[in-house]
Amino acid sequence: MKFIIINGPNLNLLGKREPSIYGNESFEEFFARLQQEFAAVTIHYFQSNHEGVIIDKLHEVGFIYDGVILNAGALTHTSIAIADAIGAIDAPVIEVHISNIHARESYRHHSYLAPKCEGSIVGLGLKGYELAVQFFM
Repeated sequence: MKFIIINGPNLNLLGKREPSIYGNESFEEFFARLQQEFAAVTIHYFQSNHEGVIIDKLHEVGFIYDGVILNAGALTHTSIAIADAIGAIDAPVIEVHISNIHARESYRHHSYLAPKCEGSIVGLGLKGYELAVQFFM
């Protein structure tokens, strides 16, 4: 089985950005542990701060991967284009958010992506990515 984690804007700053919300661990450190924990499957990682690049990656992997774990960051709340890309591909998508978007600013409460996804995991920190891999397995 082959999965990909796609992270959106500002998630390259995990471990540095607002540690009270996002924690102190970089995503690269977490990802190395995740790959060890799920050594029986292939998990790739991709991050971009650009909406169109994320759409291009969804198009690239969406017909050949077994699942996509997507944290689109703030684009979750603004991007109909990413929602359309999710709807256009075959691979199932799980939406993940490190923080509880429903306990934050009101503009973060709505996800354009959620209706196109198999499910959403919010507010469980980096553990949400692990749970998404478990769901796919």
